[in-house]
Amino acid sequence: MNRPVLAAMEPAAALGEAMRPGWIGALRQALLAGGVALLLFGPLSGVALQGYDFRAVPEAPWLLAAAVFCGRLLYLLGAETILGAALLRRLTLPPVTRVSSPGRDRRRRLLAWGIFAAAVIGPFLLFNPWYQHPNLNYLLKVAILTLIYVLLGLGLNIVVGLAGLLDLGYVAFYAVGAYAYALGHQYWGLSFWEAIPLGAALAGMAGVALAFPVLRMHGDYLAIVTLGFGEIIRLILNNWLAFTGGPNGVRAPHPTFFGLEFARVGKEGALTFHEYLGLPYSPVHRYFYIYLALMAVTGALAVTAIRLKQMPIGRAWEALREDEIACRSLGINHVMVKLSAFGLGAMAGGIGGVFFAGSQGFVSPTSFTFIESAHILAIVVLGGMGSITGVTAAAAALTILPELLRNFSDYRMLIFGLVMVVMMIWRPGGFSTPQRRGYPVEPGHVPA
Repeated sequence: MNRPVLAAMEPAAALGEAMRPGWIGALRQALLAGGVALLLFGPLSGVALQGYDFRAVPEAPWLLAAAVFCGRLLYLLGAETILGAALLRRLTLPPVTRVSSPGRDRRRRLLAWGIFAAAVIGPFLLFNPWYQHPNLNYLLKVAILTLIYVLLGLGLNIVVGLAGLLDLGYVAFYAVGAYAYALGHQYWGLSFWEAIPLGAALAGMAGVALAFPVLRMHGDYLAIVTLGFGEIIRLILNNWLAFTGGPNGVRAPHPTFFGLEFARVGKEGALTFHEYLGLPYSPVHRYFYIYLALMAVTGALAVTAIRLKQMPIGRAWEALREDEIACRSLGINHVMVKLSAFGLGAMAGGIGGVFFAGSQGFVSPTSFTFIESAHILAIVVLGGMGSITGVTAAAAALTILPELLRNFSDYRMLIFGLVMVVMMIWRPGGFSTPQRRGYPVEPGHVPA
């Protein structure tokens, strides 16, 4: 074999030698991931309860470990290809704030209004004289719960996403709003629409009352205190039997439309909604009403949150989040900034609690555990700290995804956790990275 042929073969041989360790390394890492998965899934899914006894399920952890092995191997091998590397760069966005152009802001605004209009019109397309969806009640219930979590996510986004104050007891304000409606109706005969400002005011005062003791706390200490505050509220609701009903809960009436109830038969012969309009009775009417009212309130709160973010108070929140010492050195009153963040965020939670009580018709302390606070915090983190669009998308995803996985009840939380881990690895900034509004620069003008 002559020298030119050997020279031509050397790069190919070198390329093969270079790729071989990649395969071996990928295989080693995949085996390690599969072994760790087997150790973790063995105690969790390898044993099942059967009455008062245990039953071994050896195939489950092996199948999960095999899935982890194959997924890790495919990921490592795919990342070495040109297409895979480009896809990873596309999916992985750094958690940095970007400045958007004015044209992009206009398109995003039009898209948001289009989605809002579609969300309002959509239920009417599923319930009309020509077509009625068989599961419309269930769909509206899921939509109502999604909007409630959007409200809660927007409120906690002010505290955690904008002001940077870690709050693990946000469910307390949610509970204050719910019980404000239930107890307000029981003792003072308050209606649903009268309870909304009351619930917002009481939750806001609770937020300010929590903010005063934690003005000097940061990080883990702040999280522990807020977590304790949430548990204190839950224990008070659970143990104050004479006032809150304790673990038995309190009944909360459903909302009415200008005094017209959405029941089949009105109280004491009063007209109902369907009788007043001459329509056949359907429980869908009540869900439609709550859904549309919740859409209006959620839309107004989202617009308010966007405006607050652009106002000086929003800039102060973000300055406090980035560096409190620098914030105070600029002359910003950090006490008022923290109080306003806790108060306004808590008010959104109180409004969400009123809607929750009105839609469920019943409230009890079991609905306001730490798991709810963790769920709301996950919405803010996965959506993107400070991003209104991202929080809305995350609330919809974290509410609809568990409903879609009801057929996999044994592995629903496992899949839910895996999705969150993947999101934190690939998109640490959340669904939507924070963006600042861009302003056009006039020709010949140099921005300061």
